[in-house]
Amino acid sequence: MNVLQNVNAHWNQHPAQLIEAAIRRGEGKLSADGAFVAITAPHTGRSPGDKFLVREPSTQGDVWWDTVNQPIEVDKFDSLQTDLVAYLKGRDELFVRDLFAAADPEYRLNVRFISENAWQMAFVDNMFIQPAGDELADFQPQFTVLHAPEFRADPARHGTRSATAIALNLAKKTILICGTRYAGELKKSIFTVLNFLLPNRGAMPMHCSANLGKGGDVALFFGLSGTGKTTLSADPGRRLIGDDEHGWSDRGVFNFEGGCYAKVIRLSPEAEPEIYGTLKRFGTILENVKMDEETRRLDLDSEEITENTRASYPLEFIPNAVIPSVGGHPRTIFFLSADAFGVLPPIGWLTPEQAMYHFISGYTAKLAGTERGVTAPQATFSACFGAPFLVWHPTVYANLLARKIREHGTRVWLVNTGWSGGPYGVGNRMKIAHTRAMVNAALDGSLDDVPTEPHPIFGVHMPTSCPGVPPQVLSPRRSWTDDEAYDAKARELAESFKDNFKRFGEVDAAIKNAGPAEDMAHPGS
Repeated sequence: MNVLQNVNAHWNQHPAQLIEAAIRRGEGKLSADGAFVAITAPHTGRSPGDKFLVREPSTQGDVWWDTVNQPIEVDKFDSLQTDLVAYLKGRDELFVRDLFAAADPEYRLNVRFISENAWQMAFVDNMFIQPAGDELADFQPQFTVLHAPEFRADPARHGTRSATAIALNLAKKTILICGTRYAGELKKSIFTVLNFLLPNRGAMPMHCSANLGKGGDVALFFGLSGTGKTTLSADPGRRLIGDDEHGWSDRGVFNFEGGCYAKVIRLSPEAEPEIYGTLKRFGTILENVKMDEETRRLDLDSEEITENTRASYPLEFIPNAVIPSVGGHPRTIFFLSADAFGVLPPIGWLTPEQAMYHFISGYTAKLAGTERGVTAPQATFSACFGAPFLVWHPTVYANLLARKIREHGTRVWLVNTGWSGGPYGVGNRMKIAHTRAMVNAALDGSLDDVPTEPHPIFGVHMPTSCPGVPPQVLSPRRSWTDDEAYDAKARELAESFKDNFKRFGEVDAAIKNAGPAEDMAHPGS
């Protein structure tokens, strides 16, 4: 079923050619500073309810068939592929891009993207790694992505939930994406594939950003979209390895991607100068950013289209990026949680057992716009800080991470980038300057000898002081005006943690006991 046979296909064009084609085809416009602006409405975020894995004999026993991995039968997938191929073969022109996923050649995945649209192929060119000329000459895809954003699936015929589908067949090494223009589905589908392939090779796939200190120390930042992975890892005092997806092998850390995909709503040149600078570069692709049609000036504060405005740009657009994007074994790991309840401390270190508990739990707030239908922050649990992209059971990834932490003496910190002084609607969002100060203090060793106090319910070891941070900020209970209201909210959140953890079945007792305290009647402080 060769979709490229007897069609007008443009192979491996330069990003400038792809952007020219996108403008010629009316797929988007240039901003005043040269960035390409595309609108993906009505899909302005991922559509997790429309993502499916084919249930077939060779892989079905490995898959965690939870709500995030919905099965689709082989015959339904084949029907969808047949119709999607016929649709693509009927287009006036197609765009093909051959790219690598994974910066470490030992773990590299060859991916062929085929799309009816030019700008999404410029997007994947930003987001993945370009083969050299000789590598393209004999490029053999290990996975193929068929991308037809204007094609609408038929739920009755194709077994989908709606006209949108992101369907992965791990046995056929084929991914079908239709009914959504949102480019994030392209990169996350490949992340899902790597989450399936790498654990069997002893490499840990991670939904995290990574950077490198002047002394060569690597830090990882785990968290869901909007929790600060991109912002905190783009530090002028450290070199960026990558902002979203990485692997950790016996050789060290490596980026899965060749670019960044940053949220830009209310982006500030003062707080995030490196990311802000990319918006003024030709080659950057902006999704759903409001732009004045006459002046072509961007309005980064506007939520008119979505709160989930995005910028895609090559890694080398960040001045201090590490190219190739690999590093040694991590010395420090941060788990980022945007706590909508205002309960978790702004920073605290975790024992290995606590680290595993919080990694499996993956608590944060789902922020507005990152998924369809989410218009305000919601408390949520996403296993391994990336449940939508897991294939194996979360304990497979947790055990792999635990082994690597023990082997390399990695220290793990929990960081709340969410609310302080009260829950969402009452308290305030953590100041990024305070979060940066706490992260920097953890990285440079300033917190190593600072006395700590345990959180009365969660047991997290909270530093009593930190350079550049007011003492009252460090203890969440003291930041509230009503102690009893804080205690009630903390107990409520703790019960949510416990209820969520029941999903994972039998887990080592030491890890389970590292969660919230059983006796929460009088937490005190």
